[in-house]
Amino acid sequence: MIKDYFWFGIKNLRRRGIRSWLTLLGIIIGIATVVSLISLGDGLKAAVNAQFGIEDTEVITLQAGGLNGYGPPGTGVVKPLTREDAEAIEKLDVVEVAIPRNVETVKAEFNDRAIIGYAASIIEGEKRQYIYDIVDVEAETGRLLKDGDASKIVLGTGFSNPDKNGFEKEVQVGNTLIVQGKSFQVIGIMKKKGSFILDNVILMDDTPLRDLMKTGENVDIIAIKIKSKDLMERAKTDIEQLMRQRRDVNEGEEDFEVSTPEAIMGTINSILNGVQAFIVLIAFASILVGAVGIVNTMTTSVLERRKEIGIMKAIGARNSDIFLQFFIESGLMGLIGGLAGVVLGSTIGFIGIFAINQFLGITSAPHINFVLIFSALIGGFIIGSIAGIAPAIQAAKQRPVEALRG
Repeated sequence: MIKDYFWFGIKNLRRRGIRSWLTLLGIIIGIATVVSLISLGDGLKAAVNAQFGIEDTEVITLQAGGLNGYGPPGTGVVKPLTREDAEAIEKLDVVEVAIPRNVETVKAEFNDRAIIGYAASIIEGEKRQYIYDIVDVEAETGRLLKDGDASKIVLGTGFSNPDKNGFEKEVQVGNTLIVQGKSFQVIGIMKKKGSFILDNVILMDDTPLRDLMKTGENVDIIAIKIKSKDLMERAKTDIEQLMRQRRDVNEGEEDFEVSTPEAIMGTINSILNGVQAFIVLIAFASILVGAVGIVNTMTTSVLERRKEIGIMKAIGARNSDIFLQFFIESGLMGLIGGLAGVVLGSTIGFIGIFAINQFLGITSAPHINFVLIFSALIGGFIIGSIAGIAPAIQAAKQRPVEALRG
């Protein structure tokens, strides 16, 4: 019996043709907006999370606060960190190793072209492998830096793309790159990480970068490897307490920041989720307009089909039969609008994620959120059905004699 109601509903929607689609426009736009925004939000979160390039969850990052300029993290601060800070932190019993690093804005020249990019230090000695493990870098061609590579550099994979590296020519292993006026031999190109930062960075040994930029004992970031993930919160507290003592600041007045990967991701994702939720709420206004349109269309349909209702009642149709006919028909309108909205929204989402990837130079793969799609379809049917309750009741209350008179 229910199957017959759906069949009659489809026939009636096809009979109304363009009017049905115009009625559904609000539902389609609203659901398409919700689906596309959620898909884009998921893609954007994946893209932003990929930018940090920290694979090890047992790593804490320390950088100075009080920024007075623009540049890489930890640069341009009022009171920078020092190598002595790293040595002091390493003495804490929860810390396995503390590695000072510099990230500098540099001028790089190749093929008679010049660009402004980032150069990051790789500490020499036994701690070198810790950085490679933390950032999880591998060489695509050539090799990574090792002790004694004072005049050598390793580049992110972005430098091998002549259309995007700014040099209009592919940089290969064996080429010479001029950084801040000094020549360095390229000995390796890293594998693609999907991070705009790591895919476009210049890696060089710590000492050559310090000499090149004259940073002295100052450092931009201290990467701290904790002995166990279970000690993360304790380590964070101990480091904060130590740095407050060393920098002579009170609690709540810190001029430094201690961050864990989870905390960074949590903050970013919270902001993105908030923006996403706000825009989705706006999109629901369009869905509300669509629901009003369904009420109007179904009310008109009741008036146009009074004779049909009268005939159905004359041959024995009950009020519940008439109600279900119009109720399911309006639900079908919402379902069809939801389906069209899902297709349109998913398409926009895929195109948007592709555009984000192209802009950031990453490979964040779009994925199909089946829970979202199913929810949108069910939501469309429920919205349509609720919008059709009043017209369906109106149809069910029609008196056979009056309905047959038209």
